[in-house]
Amino acid sequence: MTEPAASIVVISHEMARELPRTLLSLSPAYQRCCSPGTCEIIVVDNGSARPPAARDFDHLGLDIAVHVFPDPSPSPVAALNFGLSLARAPLICAWIDGARLASPGLVGASIAAARLHPRPVIASPNYHLGPGRQYVTVRQGYDQAEEDRLLASIGWPAEGDRLFEIATPVWHAGELGPMLESNALFLTRAMWDELGGYDPQFDSPGGGAANPDVFIRACELPGVQLVRLKGEATFHQVHGGVSSNASNYAIDVGKAISREYFRIRKRPLTPVRDRGWVFDTRSGQLCLDA
Repeated sequence: MTEPAASIVVISHEMARELPRTLLSLSPAYQRCCSPGTCEIIVVDNGSARPPAARDFDHLGLDIAVHVFPDPSPSPVAALNFGLSLARAPLICAWIDGARLASPGLVGASIAAARLHPRPVIASPNYHLGPGRQYVTVRQGYDQAEEDRLLASIGWPAEGDRLFEIATPVWHAGELGPMLESNALFLTRAMWDELGGYDPQFDSPGGGAANPDVFIRACELPGVQLVRLKGEATFHQVHGGVSSNASNYAIDVGKAISREYFRIRKRPLTPVRDRGWVFDTRSGQLCLDA
């Protein structure tokens, strides 16, 4: 079996509406510069009442395997580490939230960016679909029906680049400001092994600070280079997730995540301020003056 250039581990939990769209957005027909066989997709379902099956996605032309995690828990960490252990490629992406769509150039750009340095930390920004951050907009009536209307209004999936038109960046400082996490974190297999994957101490629902923690630890590994993608992103679909859609207690969730991180790491949870290298995904060049 030919080794893929990249493996993407996608975690799902009760995402019958969202997961098929996410996987479509990772398919060869949707992704630029990502021909069939370039990327393998490993879906690990973490406790859905009706888990997905690989045959559900035969029409997408993906190199895909779907696993039902045998010991599901409220935190996706164990399921994600299981998926990482199955990856065959030298470059591996952790997609901790299976409800996030990819922009059409994300996979190919991440593979290209990884060639720029022997120890790259490839990160893209997170967006929420809709007119604002979903932990606010769901309280104002934003729901799946409105999201479906927005996606139809831009002609998605045929017009995937227009996702930016109907989405809101998660962080106020913009794509080049301090970064706390990325839903599409690409590291080499050796770097994942150095990290030991995700830390199972982060066992709160949704993973708590597990994703920020692994990003921060990756950036602190010796000799690494943070590479931010300019022009690509992931886009969160509304689905009642623990933090992104926590309409009634978003502030409480944020405080709980910070407390969990401090308890485990004995330091405050703060974003990575190093801008790193900025890779312009359209030109295929580093932005030296960004």
